[in-house]
Amino acid sequence: MLSIQGLRVEYGARVLFNDLSFTVQPRERIAFAGHNGAGKSTLMKCVAGIIQPTAGKVTAPKGHRIGYLPQEGIHVKGITLWEETESAFAEAVEIKRKIDELSDSLEHLDPRSSPFSECLEEIGNLELQYEAFDPGRMKPKIQSVLLGLGFNEADFERDCGHFSGGWQMRIAMAKLFLQSPEVLLLDEPTNHLDIDSQAWVENYLINYPGAILLISHDRSLLDTLCTRTIAFHKGRAEEYAGNYSYYEKESVARKENLLRQYEAQRKEIAKTQEFIDRFRASANKATLVQSRIKQLAKVERIVIEAEDPIMNFRFPKPPSSGHSVAMLEKATKRYGNHTVFENFDFEVVKGEKFAIVGPNGAGKSTFCRMITGQEEPTSGTFTLGMRVSVSYFSQNHADELDPTKTVLETVEETATRDAAPHCRNLLGCFLFRGDDVFKKIGVLSGGERSRVALVRMLVQPANFLILDEPTNHLDMQSQDVLQRALIDYPGTVLIVSHNRNFLDPLVSKTLEFRPGAKPTLYPGNISYYLEKSAADRAREDKAKTQQKSPTPSVPQLAKRQPEAAPAAANNGNRKDQRKLEAEIRNQRNKVLKPLQEELESVEGKIAEMEKAQATLTQHLSSEEVAGDPQKFRETTNALEKITQNLEIAFSRWGEITAAIEAAEAKLPQMPQE
Repeated sequence: MLSIQGLRVEYGARVLFNDLSFTVQPRERIAFAGHNGAGKSTLMKCVAGIIQPTAGKVTAPKGHRIGYLPQEGIHVKGITLWEETESAFAEAVEIKRKIDELSDSLEHLDPRSSPFSECLEEIGNLELQYEAFDPGRMKPKIQSVLLGLGFNEADFERDCGHFSGGWQMRIAMAKLFLQSPEVLLLDEPTNHLDIDSQAWVENYLINYPGAILLISHDRSLLDTLCTRTIAFHKGRAEEYAGNYSYYEKESVARKENLLRQYEAQRKEIAKTQEFIDRFRASANKATLVQSRIKQLAKVERIVIEAEDPIMNFRFPKPPSSGHSVAMLEKATKRYGNHTVFENFDFEVVKGEKFAIVGPNGAGKSTFCRMITGQEEPTSGTFTLGMRVSVSYFSQNHADELDPTKTVLETVEETATRDAAPHCRNLLGCFLFRGDDVFKKIGVLSGGERSRVALVRMLVQPANFLILDEPTNHLDMQSQDVLQRALIDYPGTVLIVSHNRNFLDPLVSKTLEFRPGAKPTLYPGNISYYLEKSAADRAREDKAKTQQKSPTPSVPQLAKRQPEAAPAAANNGNRKDQRKLEAEIRNQRNKVLKPLQEELESVEGKIAEMEKAQATLTQHLSSEEVAGDPQKFRETTNALEKITQNLEIAFSRWGEITAAIEAAEAKLPQMPQE
């Protein structure tokens, strides 16, 4: 479907990749792996047509659309959220405009003329194109995508310019999903998503009908979604027939195999060289010696590249604090009429490590500012423990850095005397290597400034760390460095993050925030929280369902209230009235019964397929399937087939429902008593 042939990109003397070739098949999911700066985003921009490669080409079938979501840099204003996302269907809107225009012109044409016939034929062709967009589902699709990405209905009429950078990326993602291009290019799509929106996006991408090329530093997403991995390293790109976990294992196996080949070749070369040196002066062996010399010259030497150094750092030894680090008692926080939380009791104890989760706007950042004493509760009390020193990292800190200072100067000015000699090593752990440390803050990207702000915080001695989305701009290696350091850190930690792989080995408690509800504490890591919270909500939903009438899994046709029909002659003749009722009943049954029976059958099939879809989606996340490329591919194919059949079934359900409603409107109604 998409072909990349002999691609080469170079910047000066540096070659990002050379002679890169691969194809993308329909519905494939391919991960781009490698450290930041290895060439992943550059390749994605080449495929999107944003930059031109030094050599090679990218080809796609005529009419195929390629959609690209960059990491950052998108800002829309002067248009409402609904209008911006609705513009994803601009082609359909234009076709509808043409249909209306041609329909108006028909009124001025002679029905017996050829222009009338030609106009009618063109309208028919346009209507076929318009129907392909499934216009009846446009509005529900827009609502579904926007709500899934965390917007609420009150946001629909807001100007896009009122949304922050993270929400701007969600707007761009919503529009891209609605356009549904044949190839979807996503560069760190979950960076600005909370845990609920991330789960929705993951499920959406699993069922996406097109091909996906993905850059992400979220192992869970890569393992769940991708079936191929292209890894970039030192100017080379290698393919792996599996997800990210498969790539990690297979790359180690390939290195070990290459090392064995290198050792075998080295021994063979040494043996040949020994023969040459031994018999070089012998006239009887001259021919053999010359043969071995030529043979040795033709050998393509295996080169073992030096491994990237394993980066590690330890936090400066924190001062000892009291047992109670911070406490909220009967705390309430309001902004005007908006209540974030009310009457909330919470204590952080020395050495505890918490994950803070919940949708954006639920109060996570407000809680962090309060628990560090930066913001006072509206009512209730906040108490900071004895000898507690707080270090707080937020995304806003990146904007407060002095743009005239270098990266190294910015970090060294906050480092202790013991930590100062290690600043360059620590910056290397977070992707500032070599001369990068002498760059001015003013020339750095938003992600780079965030990493500098994070390093500044890490070199300060503190016994209470609060980290707000610390992994957003870190590659896998840097995440591992930070994770190991936090695991060994003896102080107290609160982390706002949705990165399950980063948090699971680190935290032992999870605090969940929900709009309009009191925060809930779960005594376990993120995996425990996800399992337990899902079970809790399932019980709540079941209890609500039992209180109401049972609701089926698919929408049911609303029962039309029968309209009063005139009584049979109103002459009291009950026999004539019963005869009329029987005739109406037979007439209605003849038309409606087959439709209603088919509707029930389709609803049953939809329920079965939804159950199968949920089971397959769950299997995709299991270790057994995610770690086996063959099982993963089979499960993905089965899930795609189920999803296609489900779409067909829903489409048929809509057709039958419309047919029943149309018939109900035309058929005579039963007379009422």
